[in-house]
Amino acid sequence: MVNVSLICTVLNEGPALEKLLNSLVEQSRQPDEIIVVDGGSTDDTVAVLHQYAERHQLPLRVIVSPNANISRGRNIAIEAAAGPVIASTDAGVRLDPQWLEKLIAPFEKASPPSVVSGFFVPDPQSTFEVAMGATVLPLVSDIKPDTFLPSSRSIAFLKSCWAAAEGYPEWLDYCEDLIFDFRLRDMCGPFIFEPEALVYFRPRSSLEAFFKQYYRYSRGDGKSDLWRKRHAIRYTTYLVALPALIMLGLRASRWWWFIGGVVGFVGMFGTPYRRLRLGWTRLSFAEKALAAFWVPVIRITGDIAKMIGYPIGWKWRLKRISSQPHLRWRSKMR
Repeated sequence: MVNVSLICTVLNEGPALEKLLNSLVEQSRQPDEIIVVDGGSTDDTVAVLHQYAERHQLPLRVIVSPNANISRGRNIAIEAAAGPVIASTDAGVRLDPQWLEKLIAPFEKASPPSVVSGFFVPDPQSTFEVAMGATVLPLVSDIKPDTFLPSSRSIAFLKSCWAAAEGYPEWLDYCEDLIFDFRLRDMCGPFIFEPEALVYFRPRSSLEAFFKQYYRYSRGDGKSDLWRKRHAIRYTTYLVALPALIMLGLRASRWWWFIGGVVGFVGMFGTPYRRLRLGWTRLSFAEKALAAFWVPVIRITGDIAKMIGYPIGWKWRLKRISSQPHLRWRSKMR
């Protein structure tokens, strides 16, 4: 069997660690070592990790690196890892009992891959979170394996490929795993997609938390020059198409509002409502109505957060790009 090092970063995750650690104990295939980098927690995170390691005899090592961001923490963990294969996840998630077994299985075949993409699904705890998951998280049927870019909460790769990709980008605070994915593909070729390597991820539990999350993601897009076309379409929709539609309705015919409203509604909310319908079987009628209400609110809130965050990220980038050559990166896969 191939040796596998499981890595994770944490920061003030004490209360949220129980789900992850319990699911680690229950894995059908245990990692050969677990390396967790703590970014300088001020709560009981480190103590909880040591307690679990002792109680369940986990091969867990904690490295404390104050002020390390997520990228730096992952790089420290991988540098310290002994195994040739690295599996990565995040604090606050729950791993399927067969997660690591499924994720690592391709590496034990005669012709192993360089990277295996796992998958993650929502683990909602409220009606709002059901709507959140449906609005922002894809179903496995939505995934195109050839182009899927995995989250670092569910991925495995050769340590040699991490080195070839020059590690996670420590200059970036958000969207760092996307840049890493692009570099991995450039250096190591296509990924293998393993949809049964599941991580259960709890969506944000409030609009405020969601707004902050997507603002930071979009700011990261701007810093790293990601998804220009997607952001351009978003600005065009809200700042050009919507005002034009309003003016057409006022000056020509109200039918423009009806036609534009139907097309816009289907385009913006059709996929979230399809996902919601597939996932609300356990909801009461009142909960279904509330979830349906939240979908457009969440979608529009996310779009506003992105439109605010992206130019702020670009401003940060423009100030530094002349003096920091690494910001000029351009993936062959984009």
